[in-house]
Amino acid sequence: MKLYWEDWQIGSTRVSSGRTITEADIVLHAGQTGDFYPHHMDAEWCKTQPFGARVAHGTLILSVGVGQLAGEINEVAFSYGYDKVRFIAPVLIGDTITAHSEIIEKRENPKKLLEFGFVDEKVTIKNQRNEAVLAFTHVYMVSRSS
Repeated sequence: MKLYWEDWQIGSTRVSSGRTITEADIVLHAGQTGDFYPHHMDAEWCKTQPFGARVAHGTLILSVGVGQLAGEINEVAFSYGYDKVRFIAPVLIGDTITAHSEIIEKRENPKKLLEFGFVDEKVTIKNQRNEAVLAFTHVYMVSRSS
């Protein structure tokens, strides 16, 4: 698929299918990142904390949310980064999350004006109760068609 900068439409949206976060997800993410904080790993200690249970890593939920929206490859668009990342509410083992996105802005690329533009996609990750748990802006660098 080739969706050039000029083809992206502000206001277009997409919603992923759901994915349930498991204990295995948390354990694997801890091993990959080295983040073994008790908030994620110690069920007994977490019972004494405000959430009462183990909490998924924010970076795990960010990664899963990005993956949920990764579908067909657009060979002329590249992930440029993530802005305004906010961990709004905890995700617990057994929560099911969905990713909701909306194209909110298109901008010129001042360094490569004729080659690329930027597209900003607002992403909100929601749990099974439709509560926002994480939000960020995914910035794409996209080839221009001309």
